[in-house]
Amino acid sequence: MKVGIKTISELSGYSIATVSNVLNNKRSTNKDTKEKILRIAREIGYLDEGKLESVKLIVAKRHGQVVGDTPFFSALIDGIAATCREKGLSFEICNLDRTGADYDETRSQLLLDRSAGLLLLGTELLEEDVEPFTHCLSPILVLDSWHPKLPLSSVIINNTDSAQRAVEYLIEKGHRKIGYLKSSVSIQNFRERERGLARALEKYGVSRNPAWDVPLTPSMDGAYRDMKLYLQARPALPTAYFADNDMLALGAMKALREEGVRVPEDVSLIGFDDLPFCEISSPPLTTIKVDKQQMGKMAVRMLSDCVSQDGGAANFKLAVCTEFIERQSVRDLTAGNE
Repeated sequence: MKVGIKTISELSGYSIATVSNVLNNKRSTNKDTKEKILRIAREIGYLDEGKLESVKLIVAKRHGQVVGDTPFFSALIDGIAATCREKGLSFEICNLDRTGADYDETRSQLLLDRSAGLLLLGTELLEEDVEPFTHCLSPILVLDSWHPKLPLSSVIINNTDSAQRAVEYLIEKGHRKIGYLKSSVSIQNFRERERGLARALEKYGVSRNPAWDVPLTPSMDGAYRDMKLYLQARPALPTAYFADNDMLALGAMKALREEGVRVPEDVSLIGFDDLPFCEISSPPLTTIKVDKQQMGKMAVRMLSDCVSQDGGAANFKLAVCTEFIERQSVRDLTAGNE
């Protein structure tokens, strides 16, 4: 039996006009009414589309200090766009800025938009920011963030294991005084990378010195300025630093060089992301490669698969593996060339 607005009206207790307003994204209906009607519409299969025809990437910003016009996010978007073209899907980017005056209105429109499958870039978002999207009408997948309490599928980076491998590499090269170039803005990715750092140190019985944790603004210029200021106090330095990402590592590298600290002769550096700058920095930066384009491609494919299964698939967390890239920014202390 085909279900329609009349069925939803009978099950919800609201009038046909009210149900129609909600399903057609009218703004006059209150939040509780919307949620009840949409829940019933999903439960009885009214909202099942069965085929993905369009993808909308929601570039969500909580503060805008991490997500921006960087090579990482550009490559991610390229991967999404390329796969949409392959599949014959239209593709649109929508910006959602929590600091903007129209944040609530824009989010409400997205939650009620049935025209496209949604990819939510959750890099900066907290669980409370993502939770409203559990009520959206369209199929949705979260990209670069995962919240275990929320019933949403995600494609993420294998942060903890990757960071652990990088720090173990430093230890294998003879480093026991290992510092941490830490973003001054905390996001889930960075917290997971710090966990990997801690695991590696604990595994090898290496003590962590809090004095070698250096908070840096998460941009190349910001990291340079902060590291420059830190070095001017002439602190005792470790023999190596692991950085939350390449932007921090490259900014710090510039400051170290200007303050007369040689990389890698005096201090070694490892970053995370493998941005294009890493190959041409002086010295070239050892880092962890994240295949940003492949991550975007996988997200579109998984979203398409979820739609084709009519929402019947279980929620999943897919962690994208990384590749360790060895370049010239780490000194081998085991080689007897101190």
